[in-house]
Amino acid sequence: MTNSSASSYDEMLDTDGGVRAAYAGYAKWLEEQPPNLLRRKGIEAEAFFRRTGITFNVYGNDDAEERLIPFDPVPRIISADQWRKLSRGIDQRVRALNAFLHDLYHRQEIVRSGRLPARLLEGNAAYLAAMAGFTPPGGVYTHIVGIDLVRTGEDDFMVLEDNARTPSGVSYMLENRETMMAMFPELFTRVRVREVSDYPSRLARSLAACAPPAFDGDKPTVAVLTPGIYNSAYFEHAFLADQMGAELVEGSDLRVENGRIAMRTTRGYEPVDVIYRRVDDDYLDPLSFNPDSVLGVAGIMDVYRAGGVTIANAPGTGISDDKAIYSFMPEIVEFYTGEKPLLQNVPTWRCCEADALGYVLDNLAELVVKEVHGSGGYGMLIGPTSSRKEIAAFEAKLRANPDNYIAQPTLALSTVPIFTKAGLAPRHVDLRPFVLVSPNGIDITPGGLTRVALKKGSLVVNSSQGGGTKDSWVLDD
Repeated sequence: MTNSSASSYDEMLDTDGGVRAAYAGYAKWLEEQPPNLLRRKGIEAEAFFRRTGITFNVYGNDDAEERLIPFDPVPRIISADQWRKLSRGIDQRVRALNAFLHDLYHRQEIVRSGRLPARLLEGNAAYLAAMAGFTPPGGVYTHIVGIDLVRTGEDDFMVLEDNARTPSGVSYMLENRETMMAMFPELFTRVRVREVSDYPSRLARSLAACAPPAFDGDKPTVAVLTPGIYNSAYFEHAFLADQMGAELVEGSDLRVENGRIAMRTTRGYEPVDVIYRRVDDDYLDPLSFNPDSVLGVAGIMDVYRAGGVTIANAPGTGISDDKAIYSFMPEIVEFYTGEKPLLQNVPTWRCCEADALGYVLDNLAELVVKEVHGSGGYGMLIGPTSSRKEIAAFEAKLRANPDNYIAQPTLALSTVPIFTKAGLAPRHVDLRPFVLVSPNGIDITPGGLTRVALKKGSLVVNSSQGGGTKDSWVLDD
């Protein structure tokens, strides 16, 4: 394997082609293996994923059939010391996000102080007036958070975006590890890697700790609310419910009964205490939001505000996923923690500001431009890889609605090796650690989901845009 270009930090190899310390154990093991091992194991992994049904849907495609997310058998490895530093920054950011959400739905002190413009909330569909003045059980807004990180150097990690509404992908993290342990059991005896398989039990405990005031039993009943089998992440919903020992329900399985949310069972309707919802805000309650929704539960917001049920994540948390608000996260972290951010943001131009818009329009060919409410790699422009025609078309959209966009520099994302027909080759990656929040504290799973751009030179890691995944290892001291 050769080192990647000098502009990208290679996580496995240094500039002289030597193996970095984090990868030393893995590289030594790999040298001892037959040359066709990774190819053979890659075929096995694909068969396993297909047999298990680990798939996703790509919306908007004419052939929107279920697809396998490509899995790469070479792990992404992070040292124990590096993970400790990252964990402190993640913990700080998640504490700030929860404090920020509480403030937004109460006194809005950050707006009063002038640190956050009121215009970012006015008319913002992600801000839910129904949450104003209400504090969720335990004071927790973001029960499950996914913080997307990118790396540009040895100690240079930056937050690309926050996912505080309904972060997905944890099932791939778990299945990737299970697959790796099944394929290379002897490797895990050689290299000590921190465990992730206990995530479902930790999630179950964390959700149970957020039981609502109406709960008076020994063990809260937890349910996963899914939009149904046609949702792109249905596999994950069913997988997590099964692994947690929780109920998997759709909106039609629930109703309001005696001031509680009740679930249909073979013994009649029984109360549900905590609902891990994978349904967007707009579809959660047809009486409070979209009246045409058949995915949610009529009246659930009234029960929630009365203390009869916990909804995780809390409705209205999507406001912190807004990419215009993301651009203020350094100020947000400092405002609520009194500390300088340990994890930096990617520099961001807010196109709603005239000077920033002028700069972005003059430099579209060098920048990445994103919709403020966009996700999954859709609705964005990557200037350096776009044609003149694509840039011109995007410029027209940007001029027509500048408030809808932010822009960022094109980062030289770090690379890690993947297995290709020609052997190991570097590809760009990001990392989504998963964080659990309860009144008992913040619990960060060691590692997370590494998404990898499988095309040479590509910076787009989203599975919906042709990316894949790989196992993320945090080394154990």
